[in-house]
Amino acid sequence: AVPGSVLGALLDVMETLHDPDERLLAEVDDLFSPYRAPDAFVAYLTRWVAMDQVVVTPSGAPLPLRPGDLRNLVALGAHLAQWRGTPGGLRRALQLATGLAAFAVDEPPERPFHLVVRVPQAAADRLPLITRLVAVEKPAAATFEVTVDPSLPDTPLTISEEPT
Repeated sequence: AVPGSVLGALLDVMETLHDPDERLLAEVDDLFSPYRAPDAFVAYLTRWVAMDQVVVTPSGAPLPLRPGDLRNLVALGAHLAQWRGTPGGLRRALQLATGLAAFAVDEPPERPFHLVVRVPQAAADRLPLITRLVAVEKPAAATFEVTVDPSLPDTPLTISEEPT
């Protein structure tokens, strides 16, 4: 098109209209990376790794996890799925959801198919989240109880893929 012509002006307008969409498409991979996605979208990504039960809240209520913990949970959610139903997998899910390292999952010999999950004092304010996570991540036939254990250290979590 000739500069200054009607066709040239229309093409310039159309190019301008496409700019926002082209910018979005250039960064679309950010939406699917838990560490680069917008905070509001990370909660949606939990559905992709079967961790959406963690973010179930009443309408308008804040999420029960800090944004960084939620991002870690989503980033390692697929890896965590292969450990589901094991003491190591349960412990790792709790670690990722709270950002704390010291959780204990005990299986008392006198109570078969029962778990005692001991929680560090620093996570005591998140007992509803922890209880919900244990209910979902434990073996299906097991019962459980969650207790706060002040003797467990409040050690921050160091991220790796292997359950501890």
